[in-house]
Amino acid sequence: MTDIEGSGAYEEIIYEIEGPVATITMNRPDKLNALTDLTQAEIRHALDISERTKEIVGTVITGAGRGFCSGVDMGSLGDMSKAGSLQKKSHDHLAAEPGNPDNDPNFKSSPTYFLGLRKPLIAAVNGACAGLGFSYATFCDMRFVDKKARFITSFGPRGLIAEHGTSWMLPRLVGSSNALDLLWSSRKMDAEEAFRIGYANRICEAGESAIEARNYLRAIAKTSAPISIMVMKKQVYRHLNQELGDAMQESNAWMAESVAREDFKEGVASFIEKRPPKFQKIKLQ
Repeated sequence: MTDIEGSGAYEEIIYEIEGPVATITMNRPDKLNALTDLTQAEIRHALDISERTKEIVGTVITGAGRGFCSGVDMGSLGDMSKAGSLQKKSHDHLAAEPGNPDNDPNFKSSPTYFLGLRKPLIAAVNGACAGLGFSYATFCDMRFVDKKARFITSFGPRGLIAEHGTSWMLPRLVGSSNALDLLWSSRKMDAEEAFRIGYANRICEAGESAIEARNYLRAIAKTSAPISIMVMKKQVYRHLNQELGDAMQESNAWMAESVAREDFKEGVASFIEKRPPKFQKIKLQ
């Protein structure tokens, strides 16, 4: 892998590109990659680079060391407890607004902006995943999970409620009863249960989740049109908020657009000629 130009300025993440895949590694292993305002700003900035780099098909987010992310840094939680309000520091040099070209208000907060990204984002959960880290994984498009991974919501024991949009997204992944169980009890969920209830998409051998997530993105980069991948992600998350009739009408309009694109001709031709397709790259501003 190689660091992308300019990413050396990051202090709390590592951002690397290998072929069509970018990898964000939260890099505070001594703190189980607990999130500071700086970490969150750097992740958002790196995702903006992924969005604007046409060679990149998708991004993997993972953690350094033995954990994915233990939630918000305890120092930040202590500051919030003393102040009795949310505390957030500004990092203007990392200002970025990745994705969400339609300016959809549903995709402006963090981590809900993950849903507005135009390219896939996969969480490679390599260990402990708690609090805001759990919310980050929840709002990724897929979750590849090490066998040793453990999940915990951790909101109730801190006297908090389901934060960061988790109350909206989690039931859509695992159902309302399972979501309430995980939120109310704040018990640990292992990888096997996460897979059984539909939270995890893959269970991987220890240390393999990021590798398998990258391999998945490389595979779809070879077989699927990047524009099709982008539109299908948009369809899924927009249509969760729409009536079926409205979703069908929008899908029919976008289907007509896809038939008129060169990618459709290339997809048919490559199938007939039994060769790999050569699809268009996404050109973003």
